[in-house]
Amino acid sequence: MVMARTVPPWPPLPPSRQLGERTQALITGRQTRTTLLPIYASYLIWNDLGGCSSKALVPLGLYGAQLALNWAWPPFFFGARNLKMALVDILCLDGLAIGMLCSWYRINKIAALLMVPYLGWLAMATCLTIRIWKDNPEQKPGKSE
Repeated sequence: MVMARTVPPWPPLPPSRQLGERTQALITGRQTRTTLLPIYASYLIWNDLGGCSSKALVPLGLYGAQLALNWAWPPFFFGARNLKMALVDILCLDGLAIGMLCSWYRINKIAALLMVPYLGWLAMATCLTIRIWKDNPEQKPGKSE
């Protein structure tokens, strides 16, 4: 006799207080390793282009856009639990980060190389998001298992 195992649609979450503490620890740990390098790299680009000039519009605009998408991912994934939107967000973020790296490489090679650890972290986060999205298909309205 074969018995089907039922899997809850989303893993059970710890109490809200614990989730906040764990999430904050993860975010803080990631910031110290991968977010500080892009901040310094963006300063190098800003400095090389003479501050807020017309030449800095595209390179720093790409940085700002990818930063906004980076900040938008946790509310999509954890807050709304909208895996499809989180996936769209992180794929757009990947494209912006790669575009930013290419744009920055022409201006300051060191600034571009400082982005490599961030791109590595982003690649891992993208793979995890894709895997979680694939493992948790959306339920059709009115259809229950």
